Amino acid sequence: MRRLFPVTYETADQPSVGAPGTDGAGREWELGELAEAYAYPVVQGPWLRANMVSTLDGAAQHDGRSQPISNATDMRIFGVLRGLADVVVAGAETVRQEGYRPARAREAFAALREAAGQGPAPAIAVVTASLDLDFSLPLFTSPLVPTLVLTGAAAPADRIAEAERAGARVVIAGDGRGVDPARAVRALGGLGHTRLLTEGGPRLLGQFIAAGVLDEMCVTLSPMLAAGDAQRIAGGPSVPVPQRFELVSLLEEAGFLYGRYRRPGQRSE
Repeated sequence: MRRLFPVTYETADQPSVGAPGTDGAGREWELGELAEAYAYPVVQGPWLRANMVSTLDGAAQHDGRSQPISNATDMRIFGVLRGLADVVVAGAETVRQEGYRPARAREAFAALREAAGQGPAPAIAVVTASLDLDFSLPLFTSPLVPTLVLTGAAAPADRIAEAERAGARVVIAGDGRGVDPARAVRALGGLGHTRLLTEGGPRLLGQFIAAGVLDEMCVTLSPMLAAGDAQRIAGGPSVPVPQRFELVSLLEEAGFLYGRYRRPGQRSE
């Protein structure tokens, strides 16, 4: 793994090519180093971060899943971002397609989470209008932290009742059947979840972007071409003017680029 940006005296002299999983000096980054590289800023209120992977030609998936365009280091970063988060927000379709399970407690992050006042693992928050979910799955019946279901006030009452019987906590974040992205972020913040991570899918991420509530984008650029008709990492409503984000850091390994961007003007306290 090499840090390409920001360049410091420690990174400027690194070789241009390293073996897979190394930083050019033959060393794989420790989880603690990755956690420091992706630490949440200290700000007032919730901070919404997204994590996605994209091919060179803009595909967010292959055959409906992101795993084929990922790699081992991308999955390590995926795990680190989960290890730092209070809650992981995902759309119902992504939960179904990717076979979401409860987030697990990881010993490597136990001390860090305890020091931050966090539970043993992040909660999973599923955004759904219809609540068309299998509430008999472990995601709802046996998580370490109760799974949250974000929905609208007009969602089917019988489905809400079924979700609650399964052990999920239903959070109303919209006046109709749908979920308002800004209200969802506020609702999670009101529950004490300030370190927010969304893993998509593309439609949910697009809604967060259009609502102007996305603070940070972590994106892995995979050196692959997928063609086909796969979605981009964000879809849905467009914004009046493209939003400009600023580069915070850029890492590289074996042709994969791991970028971290945030909205201009967002500064740590």
